[in-house]
Amino acid sequence: MLAHAREEMARGQAERLMPMLEEVSGFEVDLLAVCVGPGNFTGIRIAVAAARGLALAKGIPAVGVSVLESLAPESGEALVLADARQERLYAQMFRDGVAQADIRLTDADEIAEAAPQRWHVVGHRAEEIAERLAAPSFDVREVADLAAIARIAATRPDAPRPAPLYVRPPDAALPSEPPPVILP
Repeated sequence: MLAHAREEMARGQAERLMPMLEEVSGFEVDLLAVCVGPGNFTGIRIAVAAARGLALAKGIPAVGVSVLESLAPESGEALVLADARQERLYAQMFRDGVAQADIRLTDADEIAEAAPQRWHVVGHRAEEIAERLAAPSFDVREVADLAAIARIAATRPDAPRPAPLYVRPPDAALPSEPPPVILP
């Protein structure tokens, strides 16, 4: 990884992204890595669109990596969790850094009933879930690991173009009124 930047923001990602890219630019790169989610719908769309656009302009590949992949340890068995809001969790099991199942949208009770016990637990609410599972250890890292995203992406230079990873439906609803008719 030649450069990276991270800012936690509730709003304004679209306005801040390009200035952040300028701050870390100046390197000759042969691949762009981007976190594809799951996460904030707007933030993920903005990041993926920017990565794809820059990659196209530079003639290099852009590779997507999920936040759960970035948190998974490279060795051992781990249940990796991310915040899905509204008391829900994104959960995925990994063995030696390789996903063993698809990402699930779940809650703490479902995990306690279905997850393998004695696995290392990583991510959002990891301490609580590890205690419920009698897991031997936990790691409460919650944000995507940028170095891991770069390392994983480097192993996938021929991956398909990145796309947002949506696991749950959007919170926003379509308006109940029909759109206005546009005259020719």
